[in-house]
Amino acid sequence: MTRFTSLVLDVDSTVAAIEGIDWLAALRDDATAAWVADITRQAMDGELPIEAAYERRLAAIAPTRAEVAALANAYIAAIVPGAADTIAAAQRAGVDVRLLSGGLHEAIVPMARVLGLEPQRVHAVELQWDADGHVCALVPDSPLAHSGGKPRVLRALGLGEPVLAVGDGSTDAELAPHVARFVAFTGVVRRPAVVAAAHTEAATFDEITRMVLGA
Repeated sequence: MTRFTSLVLDVDSTVAAIEGIDWLAALRDDATAAWVADITRQAMDGELPIEAAYERRLAAIAPTRAEVAALANAYIAAIVPGAADTIAAAQRAGVDVRLLSGGLHEAIVPMARVLGLEPQRVHAVELQWDADGHVCALVPDSPLAHSGGKPRVLRALGLGEPVLAVGDGSTDAELAPHVARFVAFTGVVRRPAVVAAAHTEAATFDEITRMVLGA
């Protein structure tokens, strides 16, 4: 019998060892890449509200559809060791596994398929595109591009309890009061403020598997 009915996983710096927005920024000049990386760090460390960072970073990068498709391949190449095994083991045990991310939906879905997750199990930020194939805006009312968005989406999903949530950033830490256990994932980057807000921490997906399955 599993310890948890539902498993909610962040993507960037958790299931995948990259920050998608920083990867896209690296396609631009060095100054843009450095500025975006610093804004990402501030947002993930809780120094800057995510809504203050999101559209500013996207506007600076202005990614194309082709670049977002390339990011999808980068996510697949950067899957953290053990993540696929954890997801497969959890699903075999009947656990409802979801990806809950402030990343770009179109880039994450292909990775989810590789991990054996249907697109409807991906909850991420969706984009609007202009006629030339450039990002023009976020889909209106995109909760995952705002502070408090992950708890809001979690409540709307109505997942079976108890829920185990795993992530590395400040937006993930917002889930701690709303789930049975929030795990700060430190296998890619360790953020002290997130660890302090978590019920526990884990540096590998083997640890997550043991938590879920009670092994």
